[in-house]
Amino acid sequence: MRLALAERPHRIAPKFFYDAAGSALFDRICELPEYYPTRTELALLGRHAGEMAALIGPQADVVEFGAGSATKIRLLLSALDRPRRFVPIDISAEHLHAAARALQRDHPGLAVQPLAADFTKPFTLPAPAGPAGARRVGFFPGSSIGNFAHGEALTFLRQAAMLLRGGGLLVGVDLVKDPSVLHAAYNDAAGVTAAFNRNLLVRANHELGTDFDPAQFAHYAFYEPRLQRIEMHLVSRRAQTVRLAGEPFVLAEGETLHTENSHKFTVDGFRRLARQAGFEPGPVWCDERQHFSVHWLQAPR
Repeated sequence: MRLALAERPHRIAPKFFYDAAGSALFDRICELPEYYPTRTELALLGRHAGEMAALIGPQADVVEFGAGSATKIRLLLSALDRPRRFVPIDISAEHLHAAARALQRDHPGLAVQPLAADFTKPFTLPAPAGPAGARRVGFFPGSSIGNFAHGEALTFLRQAAMLLRGGGLLVGVDLVKDPSVLHAAYNDAAGVTAAFNRNLLVRANHELGTDFDPAQFAHYAFYEPRLQRIEMHLVSRRAQTVRLAGEPFVLAEGETLHTENSHKFTVDGFRRLARQAGFEPGPVWCDERQHFSVHWLQAPR
């Protein structure tokens, strides 16, 4: 947070949204009528899980990046042939372990081994619960790949290609579309996304001892068509001073803290990115309105 306040323009990585309260707020966002990505991706998974499972193959070792509530993996697990293990990875440990316990209760024969970690940094997977040599497959739903800048996305995909060598990656990707649809999705009428955005300040107060007044920051989200991305900011409503460990940081009226980018892709554009990272792009599933896509990427051997 100190770096975010010291540098200009102010920016912070969206992974810091996800404490227990932030994760719960995001779960509420996923249920909003304006927020099309979750229900569209769930529909694609429900409709095509059998085809996806056939590509993944039997007795797979499944790794989910940014697992959250582990809702979407349930559709895939139900279609898979005797999966050996599921490793959900998420930065929000409390939320992750609660979701893993619920999943384990519903799938008693599956080895569920949650890993609280930042998957954008090097990490070590837990040792396999069964025989070594299982085909390892990644699952990265929700278009979280869009939160990365181009270079970051390429780095993540290259690391995933090595981790999943001989297997593959199933990834959800949000598509370029009418900006009015995107604007509504990130500016819901109930204000849940605004609360999610401001919760980052609440978390900083609780964990770092800052003295943000969240009410003095306005939620601001817009689509930048030249960069094909949603930008999300917190806008200072007035000139104010924020303190961190006694150090003052002055924010002018109208100055923003840039909290998230959510890049949108074309199908061909994402396939080019995946190929550049070392994957071989395979089948793609899209909804009828071409709002969202799920891609199968074959990892190198």
